[in-house]
Parts: sequence; structure tokens; C-alpha cells
Amino acid sequence: MMTGNIDGKIMIRRWLVTFKPFRIFVVGIGFFSLCFLMTSLGGQFSAKRLGDSPFTIRTEVMGGVESRGVLRKISDMLEVILKRMDSLSKLDNSTTSDTRRLDELRSAINRFQPAGLVERIQAIAQNVSNMAVRVEQILQNSMAAGRVRDGSSGQCEVPRDPRYPDCPGKVDWMRARWTSDPCYAFYGVDGSDCSFLIYLSEVEWFCPPLAWRNHSSPPTVHTHTRQTATTKRQAAFRTDLSSLLDLVGTGKESLSFMKRRMRRLASQWGTAAQRLHAKLRQRWREQKKILVHVGFLTEESGDVFSPKVLKGGPLGEMVQWADILTALHVLGHNLKISMSVKELQGFLGVPPGRGSCPLTGPLPFDLIYTDYHGMQQMKQHMGLSLKRHKCHIRVIDTFGTEPAYNHEDYATLHGYRTNWGYWNLNSRQYMTMFPHTPDNSFMGFVSEELNDTEKSSIMQNKVNNMAVVYGKEASMWKHQQGKEGFLQILHRYMEVHGTVYYETQRPPEVPAYVKNHGLLPQHELQTLLRKAKLFIGFGFPYEGPAPLEAIANGCIYLQPKFHPPHSSLNHEFFRGKPTSREVSSQHPYAEQYIGRPHVMTVDYNNSQEFDSAIREIMSTKVEPYLPYEYTCEGMLERVHAYIQHQDFCTPEAPFPPANSSSKLGLSSPASPGPQFFLLPNSSALTWAPSANAPLAWPPLSSLRLLASQEGQSCVEACQRANLVCEPALFRFVNNKEALRGLEVQCEVVEAEVNHVFPAFSVLRRECGLQKDPLLYSCAGLSPKYRRLCPCRDYRRGQVALCRDCL
Repeated sequence: MMTGNIDGKIMIRRWLVTFKPFRIFVVGIGFFSLCFLMTSLGGQFSAKRLGDSPFTIRTEVMGGVESRGVLRKISDMLEVILKRMDSLSKLDNSTTSDTRRLDELRSAINRFQPAGLVERIQAIAQNVSNMAVRVEQILQNSMAAGRVRDGSSGQCEVPRDPRYPDCPGKVDWMRARWTSDPCYAFYGVDGSDCSFLIYLSEVEWFCPPLAWRNHSSPPTVHTHTRQTATTKRQAAFRTDLSSLLDLVGTGKESLSFMKRRMRRLASQWGTAAQRLHAKLRQRWREQKKILVHVGFLTEESGDVFSPKVLKGGPLGEMVQWADILTALHVLGHNLKISMSVKELQGFLGVPPGRGSCPLTGPLPFDLIYTDYHGMQQMKQHMGLSLKRHKCHIRVIDTFGTEPAYNHEDYATLHGYRTNWGYWNLNSRQYMTMFPHTPDNSFMGFVSEELNDTEKSSIMQNKVNNMAVVYGKEASMWKHQQGKEGFLQILHRYMEVHGTVYYETQRPPEVPAYVKNHGLLPQHELQTLLRKAKLFIGFGFPYEGPAPLEAIANGCIYLQPKFHPPHSSLNHEFFRGKPTSREVSSQHPYAEQYIGRPHVMTVDYNNSQEFDSAIREIMSTKVEPYLPYEYTCEGMLERVHAYIQHQDFCTPEAPFPPANSSSKLGLSSPASPGPQFFLLPNSSALTWAPSANAPLAWPPLSSLRLLASQEGQSCVEACQRANLVCEPALFRFVNNKEALRGLEVQCEVVEAEVNHVFPAFSVLRRECGLQKDPLLYSCAGLSPKYRRLCPCRDYRRGQVALCRDCL
């Protein structure tokens, strides 16, 4: 054995001990870059204690972010040197030349001493670079010579197995690129074909298992399901939030805001938990292991939100995340919370490197809640595991993602590709703030619920001529699009109040007649809203939580109607978002689901219409109102149903079954009895009670099958019938039985990849069925086709759930 490399390893490891206490993963970088990295170094080092593992290097950097990055890269290089010397130690019968080179290497390493490191580090940079080059040369020469001597290069033949068609190509790729990411060396790859095949069969899944390997332990990743030795546990409702508050952590104003909100609503969450527990009648609920990774608040994503919390910045996302965390905790699930990429890597078991390799073990979570920023971070660090485990992910998505944008290939081919979307998820894995996109799941948030005494007090103390403007940032008050005109009309009738942030001087954008209170804490803002009669929007921000809070405190909400509706086609704010949705007002939910007398939507450019609306508001008396789905109980009910019933990991059984009559003609005499029948006094079909109903959620009892008009989406067609489009039920109407039930005349029936299908053309007598389930779309529409729309009923006050869904 070569003793020189053993001594060198010892000296390098001693040198590594001086880097503390910053834990990092090894990243791949060329050895020839090391000299440049060393000469640009400007930090200081201190030694305290040993790291926890061979891949743990701890560094204390006094010179800032840039120096910390340089130290991280230097530490990575030294760790790679160690790994390569490990490989050298396994090679025997070294040549005399190799031994001499290793002696030189040991001599170079001996010059690495912790004492005086700050003063000497630039002087030894060139020595480190030379040492790295020597290690590389010796390793390559010795391994090549060793393979020639013992014939190991021919021991593992690359299999040609039709069940693993990608194996040869993957081996070729590994031969050329295995040094591109240190994660391969972490899994034991050393440049030999045997190591490639072991990796590709046991860590990844592109090659068949090797007969001579010990297969007593399972491969790293081979199933969609979470592998765990633990048994299922029952979830129990919680009313104490103290452990959740500890999990959220400290250090950012955004986190402080979220924790204040949790504390303020704690009693309402507790009451809601008791009500839902009674409603479920002690039904068994499985406790899930859940990771919540709040990507937009990580430093790696830029976190532009936290610094603006106390300066009038947007709070809607933090409101929703605080409520999601609280709901999951109260429902009794086992939570882990990640607010940084480092925490994400630790929770998931990400191997050291650049993210090319799968996780080090099975996914330790049943569910992962994140956002688009988190998705990008997981893609970067999870490697192939993201594709394998994406069925466990739920993406919190304020404005929604439609199927045409979600399907990567389809979006690229048909002009729907944006900076977001294209993740190829089931569209119901996206979870929105409002129920505006039925293709997605409606997550929502909560508003504070008032008791009868509080409601009575508010109604008695309302100031009839007091208005509060919805707009915390001065930029929202700029006199454009007629704002100055309608504000002057409002001022003729009412005392106008604002809550615009400022530091020292009153914002010049705010008219002098407006009484500006500055940015108010939540409890002071509620006091103001409980006095005011009117809460008025300028048209921006879109779809925030504030209008619901104002309505819940007894205000009438007045908002502008948009002509034409705002969308990605005509408005900069929506451009690039993965949706074609048209927004008809500042807050479409308030307009469509609440409406008069609590909400009035008018054309602000029509001064006569605006004037009339103000006078009507002053003469209208309303009680505080909060939709049930935005109460704590409503959100708990909804989230509980999603967790217990939504399963995107288990493949859905094909429908109709393979032995059904779906392959026969529409009028085949061999067809069985109808699966659909016409509802009385309706144009909708429902599932026949006599038909054998497959298991589904929502259940088929909620299905109402309608045909849209040309150019009409299923979202609109279902809404007009006071129903909701349900994408989960598309697979039951994507067949000839459904076309027959609607008495559609088809001369041609074809299956295509088209986000408008299933649909039919009356003029051409053509019918199209959907070929790709990822493109089942409630939002799709075409002027050429009438669509088959799987609508469903819904619970009163809870549009996300059908009547039998709970």
C-alpha cells in the first residue's frame, strides 16, 4: 500500500479542522480554479471543534458574504483531494515514480499549518494549486495502470436489457461526466464501469440490478410512496400553538408578523378545532409528516418581502402562509418548517454536490407545501428525486396555474410557456388564495370572526360618512386613471381616511383632504374599519385579503370594474403568469361570491355612476359578514378534506375499464345500459344510480355533466348552472358514453392532446377526447367547440367541497 498518500490525508484533514463553524456540502469545481480562489481570499479563520462528518466543514468568516463563499470553495477543494487520496490508498504496486510524487505531495501538505494562517494563506495558494494538480495526475495514472494489471475494466459489462433501454447511454454519460458533480463520488463512483453500474442500478434506476451485489437493503429511491418503518398514527386536534410558534423561528420581521397573527387568532382556531372534531364524529384521521418550505422568504430567493413588512409592503402571502401553518398544526400533523435552502437540504437528505443525484434515502415526508420559489430550489437540489416525488408536493400559488401552462411540452409548442408553470403536476396540486381557478385546489386563508355582541357594537358605532382607502403605498395614490376625479366626488360626501406608510413627511401623492393615519398595526386598523362605512379600492392590489377583513368588520367594499377585463394579454401585472384568466374587477371573489349589498362594483370613469354608488352606500345598512370558507373552521374543514382524500401518487385506474364498450361505436347494439341520466327540469346529466360507480373523490354522486356553448369554458358553463367545474371528474366523462348521453352526433371521434378536449363540433360533427390527463382543463375554450363539462354541486359557504365530500 502507498504510505505517502495516507500521511497526506492526515495532514489535509488537520488543515480542514481549521475551517469552522459553517456547515456546507461539497461542490464540484476545477482544481485549476483553486489558485485564483486563494488569491482573492479576504477572510479570517478560527478553530473551535471538529466537524460532524467527512462532508462537514465548519468555517467562521469575518470578512462578509464574498469571503465566506471563497472559503466554502477552498474547503470543497480540500475535501475532494481527500476523496481522491482515499481512492489512491486502495491502489497497490505503485510505480517508483508515483511513490516519489506522493512524497512530494506529502512535503507540500506538511507546509499547511494552522498557526499564522491568515498571514500565510495567499503565499501558500500556489502550493495548494500545485498539490491539487499532482493528486489529479497521480490518481488518473495509478487507476489506469491498476485497471490494466488486474483487468478490472472488463469485469463489469454494460447490460443490453430491453427493460432498461437507457442504461448504455447513461453509462456513456457517466464515463464522460461523472466528475462534474461531487455527489457521484459521495455515492461511491470512482470512474470504473462497475461503479457506474452500481450507481445507476442502486441509487438511480436506469440499469438492472447486478447479480453479484448484495441486495438485502432496498435501493435509495425506487417508489413513489414514502418508505418508512413506522406505523400509521392518528392525528389529534391541537389547541395549543406554543410548539408551532417555536418552529416558526425568529430573525425576520416577516416571521414576527406571522407569529403575531397566529397568537391573535389562537382562540378562534381552538374553537374551530372543537367544532370540526364534533362534526367528524371522532372519525380516524391519519397523521401526516409534512414539510413546509416557504421559498419566497428564503435569502436565496432574495426575500424582498421581509424588509417591507413595516413599510407598507404586501402582506397577503404572509397572511396565507401563517394560516396554512396554523391549520396544519391544529389538525394534528407532524410539521417541519424550512425557511432556507440549507434547512431544506437537511430535511430532505440532499447529498453533497450540485443537485445531480437523488436523495440519500426515501422521502421522509408525506406532503411538502411550498411555492414557486421553493419548486425552483428543490429542482436545483433534489436532482432526479424531484420527478420521483413530485406527487407529494403542493404549490401555494396566489393567482393560479392553468393546465395548458402546467404541461411543459404542450406549453412550449402552443405558446403557453412562461417563467412560471411548466412543472407537469396534476393541476389540483396548485393551491390558490381564492377559488378563481377550479383546475386548482382552493387553499384560502382566514379572517377574524366576530361574535354577535361584537357585531351589534359595530353596527351601533358606525360613522355613516367615513371612508377608508385601500392603499398602503403612496404609489397607489398617484393621480392616474381618473383617481383624482373620483376621490373628489367621494370627498364631497365623506370624510376620507388613509393608512399610507411614510417615514418623516406626508406623502405628496395623498391629497390634503385625506386624513392619513400612517401604517397601522392590525388591531388599530381593525378599530378604524369598525368605525368606517366604506372601504374603497383603487384597482390595485389585486385579490388581497384586506377587502374581506373590511367586509367582516361591517364595511361596504366599493371597487372599480375593469373594461376590458385585465389579463396576461393586456396588462403588465399578469403578463408572464401561468393563466389566461380575465379579471373583471379588483377583487372578483368579492364581486361574484359576496356581491351586493356588501360589495359594489362600478365604473370609476363614469362620474355619474360613481356618485350614485356613494349615495346608495350612505343609505344602506349592512351587518358584518364573513363567508364560512374564510373562517377558521371553514379552512380547517377544507384542508382536512384535501389531506385525507387527495392522492396524486397512486395511479388512477383507467376509465372506462379495458373490457368495457368504450371501443365500440356510439350506437353499437352491444353497448350496455346508460351510465348517465337526465336530471328532472335540467339540461345536466348525472351518474345513473343503477350504474356501477367507481371510487372517486369527489364522489360521482356530485357529478353534473353539461355541454358548454362554443367559445365558453367549463368554468363559465358550470357557474351559469350554479355549479363548479371539477377537474377530478373529467376522466369519467372523457368517453363515448358521455357523448351519447348528451345526444351528440359524431361522424369522427379522435383522441388528441388538446386542452379543450373532451369537446365536439356541431357544425363538422367531429368529437375529440382527451389523450393526456394532465390537460384536463376547466379553463380551456375554443370558438370551434362545445366542451363536455364535469360540474359538481358544493356545500353552502364552502365552494371547494361537494355536499358529500366531507
